[in-house]
Amino acid sequence: MAAGLGGVGKTQLAAALAHRLWDTKDVDLLVWVSATSRSAVLTAYTQAAGDITGVDDADSDQAAARFLAWLSSAERRWLVVLDDVTDPNDLRGLWPPVTGWGRTVVTTRSTDSALTAGRQRVNVGVFTPTESMDYLTAKLAVDPARLDQATDLADDLGHLPLALAQAAAYILDHTGMTCAGYRRRLADRRRQLAALAPRVLPDDYPYPVAATWSLSIDRANGFAPAGVARPVLELTALLDPNGIPAEVFITPAVLTHLTAWTGVPVDNDDVTDALDNLAKLSLASIDDGRVRVHGLLQRVVREATPTAHTAGLAVTAADALQGVWPEVERDREHAQALRDNTAILHAHIGPLLWNTADGAHRVLFTAGDSLGETGQVRAAIDYFHTLHTTAIHHLSPDHPRTLSTRHQLAFWRGKAGDLARAAAAFAELLTDQSRILGPDHPRTLTTRNNLAHLRGKAGDPAGAAAAFAELLTDQSRILGPNHPHTLVTRSHLASSRGEAGDPAGAAAAFAELLTDRLRILGPNHPHTLITRGNLAIWRDRAGYWAGAAFAELLTDQSRILGPNHPHTLVTRSHLASSRGEAGNAVGAATACAELLTDNLRILGPDHPETLNTRNNLAFWRGRAGDAAGAATACAELLADYLRVLGPDHPHTLITRHQLAFWRGQAGDAVGAATACAELLTDNLRILGPDHPETLYTRNDLARWRSQAEDTAGTGAG
Repeated sequence: MAAGLGGVGKTQLAAALAHRLWDTKDVDLLVWVSATSRSAVLTAYTQAAGDITGVDDADSDQAAARFLAWLSSAERRWLVVLDDVTDPNDLRGLWPPVTGWGRTVVTTRSTDSALTAGRQRVNVGVFTPTESMDYLTAKLAVDPARLDQATDLADDLGHLPLALAQAAAYILDHTGMTCAGYRRRLADRRRQLAALAPRVLPDDYPYPVAATWSLSIDRANGFAPAGVARPVLELTALLDPNGIPAEVFITPAVLTHLTAWTGVPVDNDDVTDALDNLAKLSLASIDDGRVRVHGLLQRVVREATPTAHTAGLAVTAADALQGVWPEVERDREHAQALRDNTAILHAHIGPLLWNTADGAHRVLFTAGDSLGETGQVRAAIDYFHTLHTTAIHHLSPDHPRTLSTRHQLAFWRGKAGDLARAAAAFAELLTDQSRILGPDHPRTLTTRNNLAHLRGKAGDPAGAAAAFAELLTDQSRILGPNHPHTLVTRSHLASSRGEAGDPAGAAAAFAELLTDRLRILGPNHPHTLITRGNLAIWRDRAGYWAGAAFAELLTDQSRILGPNHPHTLVTRSHLASSRGEAGNAVGAATACAELLTDNLRILGPDHPETLNTRNNLAFWRGRAGDAAGAATACAELLADYLRVLGPDHPHTLITRHQLAFWRGQAGDAVGAATACAELLTDNLRILGPDHPETLYTRNDLARWRSQAEDTAGTGAG
């Protein structure tokens, strides 16, 4: 464990060790983790687990466990570097194992005993005078005259490696500049800064360090495009020192801010040049599309930024992060970088992102939703629980943004399969929204929609249909019959009626909705295509073969959305099932197998549609006569559902039911009855006695027990 103050080179030492071991082939696996938060560690472990095992876990906790288990058992030489650990709690349960094959290196500024206890600690301090001279000599050796008063300069800078690097870069950038000349400028700048703001740096750093950076910042800011480097550096000072996506700096929000600050139009090339100037003077580094600025320099810049100016910077940085956040997150590392930057921004200037007029900046909600969308549903629940507490502190319990934190907390609980708690939370929220916002407010209507949806998920489609019908009446009155939300509710109402036992009524409702979708949105709008798919689904369930409708829809979706669009893939799934329902179980199984290959490639192994396709493939294999193969496939799928969703999720319970069914069909009536009995206990606890899945399980339990008794009786005879 390398411990010491910022700027002494802990990360550089760890990097040098990692490079040496890798170059000499003394390690087979090298994992570098920017361990600034628990979420960052989980993301790095998830990526490593996927690369090593070939399994892309949607649940980061499960992925981390898989990665640590691999480290424990693999007879391969590995090195894990946990860089910049700040809170020992972030590593609770995530420490790499102690084995004879691997080693773990930690860099930290913390002296917390929870980090150091039982581990070898190496204190990293500033350079010795000899090391300082060796460093400056190596940097300035091209012109030995530059070393005039080098020893004194090292003393001025307290032998801090980072400050010496800044000074050397500045000297080399000035023709004829010497250490003596730099010392004179440093002394002048030090007097200026002391008169303006007699502050000290954290951790008892020598004050000349701030003057060192001040000189370099002025130099960078004077390069073309003049005046851009300083405000760019001010933005970096509010974000993550371990890496800011470079695209953040060329967003409209940042360009507008820089244009207002400099008084001249600033474009992408100007920002790129400004970043290059900062890198030239060792104020920043740019690699792999990330901009990195040392945390100590960030502190100096924040201290020097006028308080009145910081508010605009904060909003600009938040707007920029929101501006580059993709609607669909496909890159875990990129999503983690955005979350880390949002967390750092909130930590530095949190109150500036909250106000009673607007509530909280949108990026704070996007960061929480990003956790859920990338599979960290439990983390999303924890995040919004904390954000709710923060909202109460900055706003009030009844502020609309505080209510929004409650909404997202309930939403992700529902996604985690905790339907009862989610429904209760939405019901309480609905009461408060009706009182505070009014019963006709759009957010109140949205909560009613979510509550109705959860009723259906909990096994009460008739209750869901009644709730959607009431909501539709109010939305038609408040928003109008053609409003997108009104049309969506019509879709939910139709589906709920179908689930409640009226597939013909659902099909008729979707036919009417399709007519309105075509009139309002046109034939190529995604919502129109979705409605066509729903119409085909319910006509199929009502007894009318819909294979031709699915085939036509697939052709149009492939043309409009593309063959790899998720909606196109879903239609392929429905088309495959339609073939099976028409009597071609083998063809359905073949189509599902082909679809599974594409789902794995496009969506990944743990995407809900990929798992659903595996379920369909098992079903149609069983219907095609391979009950044993279907049971094996269901057993494998169940293991993944347990890992991805947990034991109490409805999909996990359904898969257990399917597994029991195919075991019975394969001739193991006793095993099927035992499995159904165990499942019934869990269904009663989780879903309740009246849920359709509970009733189906009871029916199958009676069936398999009867068959098991008949088999036993036959054998006895």
